[in-house]
Amino acid sequence: MTVLVTGATGRVGRGVVAELLRAGVRVRALTRRPESAGLPEGAEVVRGDLENPESLAEALKGVERMYLFPVAETAREVVAMARRAGVRRIVVLSGALAEEEADDEEGGYRAVEVAVQESGLEWTLARPSEFAANWLDYAADIRDKREVRRPFGEAVTRPTHEADIALVAARALVEEGHAGQIYVLAGPEALTVAEQVRLIGEAIGEEVRFVELTPEQARAEWYDPEQGVDHEVIDWLLDLYGTSAGGSGRVPGSDTFERLTGRPPTSFARWAADHAHDFR
Repeated sequence: MTVLVTGATGRVGRGVVAELLRAGVRVRALTRRPESAGLPEGAEVVRGDLENPESLAEALKGVERMYLFPVAETAREVVAMARRAGVRRIVVLSGALAEEEADDEEGGYRAVEVAVQESGLEWTLARPSEFAANWLDYAADIRDKREVRRPFGEAVTRPTHEADIALVAARALVEEGHAGQIYVLAGPEALTVAEQVRLIGEAIGEEVRFVELTPEQARAEWYDPEQGVDHEVIDWLLDLYGTSAGGSGRVPGSDTFERLTGRPPTSFARWAADHAHDFR
């Protein structure tokens, strides 16, 4: 059995490659830049880009199962190509908020889910809540200033370790019994933003200050249209953070990971320790 891993150099994709290799599966890893992929020995690294579906033609040959990184704009074309090539099972990296998107909404996670669900192939959806790895976006500020500037310090999330997501995705690819399942994944603890900053500080052995911004300050500091962070994106983030401030919002959580693996999900403190080098 050959499994194609798209987005193989991503934060979750790397883990999926490693888990599949440990399971003794032939892995074909798709990346835009094979020469700098740095993937584990044993993976067949091939060039391709989900934004250019035609580039996947060679990579799909002989593939039975596929891990699909979500690119909404080309999802239907990529899934159709996979089916014609003989792929029988697709596991989709999605997000817990996908359930709030309309099926016909352009972009987002749900568009990718629908493309796979309507394909006639076996499918499994992995829906993590907030990715713990989102904190890596603040790594430069933590390294340089030992500081995090964000609004809504009391916003509550259950950050999910990317290794947990990868393990569930890999099991859904190689094991039977996962077809048609939607797996919501979450960390074991509901933590405020301020608590998460404190735990990062503990992991690196130094205090990291949390500076709480007002929404107006966040709008001014975050605005960067060249990086795709426009007013619409900022308003969406502020709404997302604001609704969970003080624990008032819905925090996705489930026993899915423990049920599938036999152990609790990985704590945020463990995630911070695993990534301490990124913040030092």
